[in-house]
Amino acid sequence: MKRDIAQTVADRANTQFDQAVEALSRYLRIPAISCDPTHHADVRKLAAAIRDDLHTLGLKRSRILDLPDALPCVAAEWMDAGPDAPTILIYGHMDLQPVEIENWRTDPHEPTVVGDRLYARGAADDMGGWVSHMVSIDAWLKETGGLPCNVKLLIEGEEEIGSPNLERFMDAYPEAFVSDVMVLTDCENPSTEVPGLTVSLRGLLEVELICEALDADGHSGLWGGMVPDVSIALMKLVSRLADDDGRMKVGRRTLSDERRAAGRTVPMPNAIIRKGAHLIDGVNPLPVRDGSAAEWMWWQPSITVVATTLPTADRKKNALRRSASATLSVRLAPDQNAREMYAAMEEVLLVNPPGGVKVTLEVDNFDGEGWMYTPQGPAFPAADRAYVKAWGKPMVQVGVGGSIPFVALFGRRFGNLPLILNGVMDPESTAHGPNESMHLGVFRKAIQANVFLMSELAAM
Repeated sequence: MKRDIAQTVADRANTQFDQAVEALSRYLRIPAISCDPTHHADVRKLAAAIRDDLHTLGLKRSRILDLPDALPCVAAEWMDAGPDAPTILIYGHMDLQPVEIENWRTDPHEPTVVGDRLYARGAADDMGGWVSHMVSIDAWLKETGGLPCNVKLLIEGEEEIGSPNLERFMDAYPEAFVSDVMVLTDCENPSTEVPGLTVSLRGLLEVELICEALDADGHSGLWGGMVPDVSIALMKLVSRLADDDGRMKVGRRTLSDERRAAGRTVPMPNAIIRKGAHLIDGVNPLPVRDGSAAEWMWWQPSITVVATTLPTADRKKNALRRSASATLSVRLAPDQNAREMYAAMEEVLLVNPPGGVKVTLEVDNFDGEGWMYTPQGPAFPAADRAYVKAWGKPMVQVGVGGSIPFVALFGRRFGNLPLILNGVMDPESTAHGPNESMHLGVFRKAIQANVFLMSELAAM
């Protein structure tokens, strides 16, 4: 396919940008929250709407994939480019995170444009990602009557609850996943001006740290000073895991000089971190020391206390508690084994307990694997060419500090294929948080890049 035709298609897509935003907004008005059973009907309603729109678009076999005890996926394809043309699978998810309405400045389920951003739950994570592909497909079909390569779409309904049934769908509907290149939308760009190609994810290990000392709560005045306070012991133990900056020091990785140098090239200044993380005045990002923001956020482990049984104001009493516990969320380095980290934590936490308290470390599973990927083959220079045309610069290889189960699953099942991970998020998108938004300029460039990506992959 001549690339000047691709430019004509990209120009057409650009003229349809306002309609694209409205089409995205129709989906965003459906509160398809997968973790809430009261909204499962909304997930199915959205799936039906997507299926119908893909059919109207001109894709074939537009259908809903169902399995018992699972929320649906939507699948569609256009295979008329022929057996000699490559087949691209585009993956996205339609389900949403829940919202805390009181923390939103706008209605989370009524898309609202403020300045250059579209605010709504799911705008960036992940509806804007896969809708940008629908818009590019529509432009190709309307301008040329076809696509330069074969295309399949797979839109999942359970990503926000950890994709618990996605592998079952892969087994039950293998034909929906057969492809030569996979484009997985749901990732972030380092800024609104620099496109990102995600090549690593951190894993996740959740542990329960428990301290016990008494059979029952005891009077703090009678026994204080001679009986261990489990709450103090708990805090002392958690502090063993962190350095003076508050970073996880157990299981820290030694990175190659090349990776450390790559981290320093990622545009992640303090101003972006402050705004994206919503730091209050007077609180600064942690110092990078001899590393970089990219290194600390993407390639080193981190720890967060996500829950405790420490007394709250409404449960205050002047007593020594019988036990205390904390739930610790440990983000694993991409190449880090969960059992390895757990063993390292045991070595630190189960020796010389403060005050002689009984210490237990519990874990439910070791399934939160990370992912490290080395882009190889002609698909990636093709992607760079497409992004240079749309963004003015090639993709920067980035990591994601979070854990995305579907990526690790795709990597395990289809790691022999080129996996192009992109998306429409940027550091200010606040995915999963209040006031989630998508930068409209990024959405526009993503649509353009998708147009060129199909052309470049077809010519690969």
